[in-house]
Amino acid sequence: MEDSGEAMAKRPRVKEWERTWEDAMPCAEMYEKSYMHRDAVTHVAVAEATHFFVTASVDGHLKLWKKVIGDVEFVKQFRAHLKPINDLCVSPDGTLCATVADDRTLKVFDIVGYDLMAFLPLSFTPECAEWIFKATHSQAKIAVADKNSGDVMVFDAKGNGEEALHTCRHHKKRVRCMKYVEKLDLVVSGDESGMIEYWCATAYKFPEDKVNFQLKLETDLFELVKQKLPVQTLAVSPDGASFAVISTDRRIRIFKLKTGKLRRTYDESLEMASQVQTSDNPTQKLEDIDFGRRLMIEKQMDKENTVHTNVQFDESGQFLAYSTHLGIKIVHILSNKIVRILGKVENTERFHRIALYQGAPSAPTGARIFAQDIESFQRDPVFLCCAYKKQRMYMFSRREPDDTGDESVGRDVFNEKPSAEEMIAVNPSSERGDKAKEVVLHTTSGDIAISLHGNECPKTVENFTVHCRNGYYDNVIFHRVIKGFMIQTGDPLGDGTGGTSIWGTEFEDEFHSSLRHDRPYVVSMANSGLNTNGSQFFITTVATPWLDKKHTVFGLVTRGTQVVDQVEATETDEHDKPTTDIKILNTTVVM
Repeated sequence: MEDSGEAMAKRPRVKEWERTWEDAMPCAEMYEKSYMHRDAVTHVAVAEATHFFVTASVDGHLKLWKKVIGDVEFVKQFRAHLKPINDLCVSPDGTLCATVADDRTLKVFDIVGYDLMAFLPLSFTPECAEWIFKATHSQAKIAVADKNSGDVMVFDAKGNGEEALHTCRHHKKRVRCMKYVEKLDLVVSGDESGMIEYWCATAYKFPEDKVNFQLKLETDLFELVKQKLPVQTLAVSPDGASFAVISTDRRIRIFKLKTGKLRRTYDESLEMASQVQTSDNPTQKLEDIDFGRRLMIEKQMDKENTVHTNVQFDESGQFLAYSTHLGIKIVHILSNKIVRILGKVENTERFHRIALYQGAPSAPTGARIFAQDIESFQRDPVFLCCAYKKQRMYMFSRREPDDTGDESVGRDVFNEKPSAEEMIAVNPSSERGDKAKEVVLHTTSGDIAISLHGNECPKTVENFTVHCRNGYYDNVIFHRVIKGFMIQTGDPLGDGTGGTSIWGTEFEDEFHSSLRHDRPYVVSMANSGLNTNGSQFFITTVATPWLDKKHTVFGLVTRGTQVVDQVEATETDEHDKPTTDIKILNTTVVM
């Protein structure tokens, strides 16, 4: 470790009650349990106020878990995005969760209500997001950074509009991370040039009255800029006194927030790891073969343009935790000592992306919990983390795993069923999309049952049913309604410009002599010309023979025609978009 504290500062003596804070954190050398996703887990988060865990995987799926004494209970799974999730954040009050991805969408989930609360299509590709409101604020504001500029847009997650409340332009380069300091109502953000900025979460300007400097030249905030290092990830202590930054040089730098002065630097570079390996320090030393294998994984991770490591303060702000090739290190900042290393003996997992749950006891709003009071509350602290290229989320607690020898009750829980792709691989004739007979659209106005023409247009039906199975149409609105003509949906963007096929490209028309637009309630593919089918489709409300040989007919409404009529009768604006959103909540595929 490398200490960059102020030269004249006296190191405070470690107080006896600090042991209580240490005991309020996980201490087991091995992870107690792990649970599955269907793909590699990339993000974990903790909603401590409501006792929920949130995990996300590379396939865009999000899972909610409820923390109970000694374990977690699975609550619900969402297909949040069609592309990998770029960022996941939980609101300060623990009630809301937001995700952003390269599909240019912001999804907001009600954690306590287990539901998707808002779907915001974005005009830009998002890089990261952060909630920036207190419980006393009237708006649930969330800041979203543009991946292709230094702009940060602020939205009201509970508002009706999709327009940004404000655009912050404090950065010239792409913002990589942001953290909200609830105590001071300000945001600390860092960009790819290494610039660190402070800005107020309400006035969106530099918070002069909340910090002890006027110019950055008085601080050490140019430390990364001078070394041309990007800010990869950032964490703020709960008391707002300090924040920690990680960059590509694998050094953890801790700054005093109000002065912007560099407090400490911990060197976790591969060069330092090699030096420690040759030393006589048994705490951080490994077997040579094990060290070589772990070093290869670290080098492989460095080649990827992905942030794997983050930092986490405990609730006292005195301990800092972060993942390394050894496991999860917990450092006492005041004494500058490694308190413990979790997972060092787990030589098959490289842990990263940690989140800390400390089971904070219930207390009146605004009440302060002192260290000496902790022992009177029952705690079940947990480190939640991912592992490199693993389809599991791992939990470290104060308990070692049960050694029962019974695999059915082992610590690695097999909570996932085989995926649809795996089932198709085993029995390809049983699960093909073109074998589906019917799809039921469960909308906010009622159910619409569609009989499918799989024999006449197998590729179109396969595209439609696979989208239905994958949740592609979940929460998609009817974006175009024309009375005496048709109702149209299937665009995740909700404006008629989006949507793609299951193959990622446009596919050809499938016209059949027996399938025509000769009656109402015909289900047909929307397109922009010949052989340009994607995901959008429409349901006619009258006979439309002029559409024959222009749009592929692949279904017919057999039940729920009154629901189609109800949607057709809804009020629309000048662009034929319903003034009140009518959504497909989810779908059911009938074989």
